[in-house]
Amino acid sequence: MKSFALVAILLASASTADAFSVQRLGAAMRSHKMTQLFMSGSKITMPALSSTMKEGRVVSWLKNEGDAIEAGEAIMVVESDKADMDVEAFEDGFLAKIIIGEGEMAPVGEPVALIASEESDIESVVAAYSSGGASAPAPPAAAPSEASSVPASASSAPDCEFSQIDMPALSSTMKEGKVVSWLKNVGDAISAGEAIMVVESDKADMDVEAFEDGYLAAIITGEGESGAVGAPVALIATSEADIPTLQEYASTLSGGAPVAAASAPSAPPAASPAPAAAPKSVSAPPAGGRVVASPLARKKAEELGIDISTVAGSGPEGRITASDVENAASGKSSGAPAKKAAAAPAKPSWTPAPGVVAATPTARQLAKKYKIDLNSLQGTGSLGRVTADDVLMAAGEKKPERKKAASPGEEVVEMPSGVVPMTGMQRAVSNNMVATLSIPEFRVSREIEMDKFDAMYQKLKSKGVSVSSLLAKAVALAIEKHPIMNSEFSDAGGGSIIYKSDINIAMAVSIDGGLITPTLTNANERSAVELAENWKELVDKARSGTLSPAEYTSGTFTISNMGMFGVTQFGAILPKGQGGILAIGGTQELIVPCSQAVLGMKKVKKMTVTLTCDHRQIYGSDAAFFLKTLADIMENQLDKVAR
Repeated sequence: MKSFALVAILLASASTADAFSVQRLGAAMRSHKMTQLFMSGSKITMPALSSTMKEGRVVSWLKNEGDAIEAGEAIMVVESDKADMDVEAFEDGFLAKIIIGEGEMAPVGEPVALIASEESDIESVVAAYSSGGASAPAPPAAAPSEASSVPASASSAPDCEFSQIDMPALSSTMKEGKVVSWLKNVGDAISAGEAIMVVESDKADMDVEAFEDGYLAAIITGEGESGAVGAPVALIATSEADIPTLQEYASTLSGGAPVAAASAPSAPPAASPAPAAAPKSVSAPPAGGRVVASPLARKKAEELGIDISTVAGSGPEGRITASDVENAASGKSSGAPAKKAAAAPAKPSWTPAPGVVAATPTARQLAKKYKIDLNSLQGTGSLGRVTADDVLMAAGEKKPERKKAASPGEEVVEMPSGVVPMTGMQRAVSNNMVATLSIPEFRVSREIEMDKFDAMYQKLKSKGVSVSSLLAKAVALAIEKHPIMNSEFSDAGGGSIIYKSDINIAMAVSIDGGLITPTLTNANERSAVELAENWKELVDKARSGTLSPAEYTSGTFTISNMGMFGVTQFGAILPKGQGGILAIGGTQELIVPCSQAVLGMKKVKKMTVTLTCDHRQIYGSDAAFFLKTLADIMENQLDKVAR
């Protein structure tokens, strides 16, 4: 299946006898428009995908009624007598109504769908069409005025079979187009559906495809040159021998010698062998006959394993359609496997003419804005064209995108990038962390057996007691024995220690957008149940953002517990205004020596805690004795914790 714009009709090819009729058809359609405007919507008509096409079949709709549509976006697939093509929208809007359904036929020029400019206009657009307000075709009077623009020399059309390629209208506002590049050279063989040139309009760059097999006889509009919509840009010869004749005719169409005619031979070499046929995507038919089939039919034949040369075509002039292949598949006998279709031709490549830079319209505008020479850029777009992203990256406005390979079946993860301002809470946390960097601190770690502690927790769990409340109570009881841990250093008087009478345990809580430390005040004097209830209330307030300053700024000692996340050991940064912070790791099962065990070994649960202290008033021995007391409380004095 090939991708093409709605204006495919303007590229319809014709024989000598049809030359004038095709030009009149192109002129009429340019005035009538593929997209007929009415009220606040537009009408999409069945396009003519070739000069012999009388009607087309809607293979599939790529959009549903009510869907938003963007200009240049494919909205349906049409099958004609020669090709299957994507039909694209010219304008932004909404698909108001599908008139011709999938699998249905419609004559060329008949409406197939309605497009509304705004979603709110869908009903009015459908009603206007149903009432007949837009059913009448555009007045044919416009055709003669356009037809008058046909060169007088057209009457001297050569007596040979050929087709003319006109400048397509790639948007409803396009008046002229620029040939970015020719993908074929004069004399090259061309297959129907093969891209032959790239055209730049006011809104898009698009590959233009050939409708007929043949040879590129003459290029009328060269690379980098512009032409009015509908003006001839090239001639296609059915026979290679007619190329010199068509080159002479091309000069009458362009007003001068065709661009590439000078480089083309005046006549084909007498001794040269017959030209090879253009590549086909199907097996050769019996007895050397040419198989005429739609691309969709060829694709289905390959999928179903059918030799397309054995299928009888029901389309015009015996053309094989997708339906013919499906019918053959349902009634075929189990014989020898069909021949495998030949590989499709490779994607065309091209080299721009000297001085021509292939770039999209947006890229050219950005290059002017940032004063960047397009010649200095390596294009990454289709066929090597310079894109807007290429210019933005050259200007330093965009970082190069990294290609990411995802495993089959997995989506590529898009990582965030760029500068994101911090929230007020994040800035506060950052400032507090920086404020303590100048403090001389040290860390001490110790393991604590947790078997008895876990057993106690299981008993109290039904009363709503949490591990956090039990840890706060145990730490507060240990601080009673070591008041220095509840102190703060002060520079006053050349240096002093501030002891705090209340033991307020602050515990770090991670919330959306930051970190906060709700505080359990007088934790050494309150019961485990009361502390658990208070802690639950504080956490709820923290997550809802309703904590009062006194509930998160009054801590005298802090606990940071990451054991619940599987962290076994870590060190915490000392908070501002405190002398110590205890980092709690996760509980692990270990095998330790035991003289009373049968095998001299037993399994125990141990937890590693790491204490960070301000070394100005707290010494290593203070930290060691504090951790020893804490371990004794959590291993042997749990009755005090559970009170």
